[in-house]
Amino acid sequence: MTETVTLAHGAGGQQTSDLIDQVFKKHFANPYLTADDAAVLPAPKGRIAMTTDGFIVSPAFFPGGNIGKLSICGTVNDLSCMGAKPLYLTCSFVIEEGFPMEKLEEIAAAMEKTAAECGVRIVAGDTKVAGKGQVDGVFITTTGVGEIAEGVETSGAKAAPGDAVIVTGDIGRHGCTILLLRDEFGIDADVTSDCAPLWGAVESILRVAPDVHVIRDATRGGVGTVLYEIAGQSHVGIRISQPDIPVQPAVRGVCRMLGLEPLYLACEGRLVIFVRAEEAEQVVEALRQTPYGTGAAVIGHVTEDYPGKVVMTTEIGTQSMLPRPGGELLPRIC
Repeated sequence: MTETVTLAHGAGGQQTSDLIDQVFKKHFANPYLTADDAAVLPAPKGRIAMTTDGFIVSPAFFPGGNIGKLSICGTVNDLSCMGAKPLYLTCSFVIEEGFPMEKLEEIAAAMEKTAAECGVRIVAGDTKVAGKGQVDGVFITTTGVGEIAEGVETSGAKAAPGDAVIVTGDIGRHGCTILLLRDEFGIDADVTSDCAPLWGAVESILRVAPDVHVIRDATRGGVGTVLYEIAGQSHVGIRISQPDIPVQPAVRGVCRMLGLEPLYLACEGRLVIFVRAEEAEQVVEALRQTPYGTGAAVIGHVTEDYPGKVVMTTEIGTQSMLPRPGGELLPRIC
């Protein structure tokens, strides 16, 4: 193998076969991974959820992960939010000519590790090589299929007055990590992305609250954007308490210096959950027993007032309407 990816690796000849065998098959091997034109898979017994997502994060490597780990987490988490156990993934790579082969293998290894953690299998894929300058390093698109647990039906349109609003941990770390790594502001802070696969957290929720109303992962736009989306879908108001929202001190400090709101910074390992108020304590306790839910907390509740709006009680006890997200949210993570 060469030290970098060349255009020949995308031409369909011997070099393409070598790349697939020595990088992708090496890390993605499982009984369903195919060399044919499509994977043939056992069909789930019940309903399925299916999703697809593209990943173009810059830089591709960051504290807490890389674009490979992110591509698995992003798709697995989208399935999980529908109450679906992730079963199968496909992945498509667009790689820039000259991309270091060592870095490509590091990305594939991260995908292998993350997929194994949540029990999902990568069953098919595609590789293209773009000319120098046509792509920023590497882009990945993943598509996933999962089996929805029996009786589970989550939707952003199901939030109801009286529901508790829960987050699974401190917010804004992924967006803050990417912002600092780009070094545009000269700020030095110890922040690591929260990037994580969350099917285990969802399983813990379903065990104690199988009729959970809403599960949503707060990615682009962060928790604040998710709250506004759900308020709009369900035609309800949402009240949150700023002192109850977990934010890592370093993230809070960066936000204060730059005038950013942590609620609008991206997360890649955090869920926003709406459950009946009487179930909230059990859900929080169940989440705290999982690896990525130890900081779970109730941050607010659903009301009939101000439908489509989010109202926040501040640290000094005043109430303010959370601004509706719009324009270019910073940092732009993809």
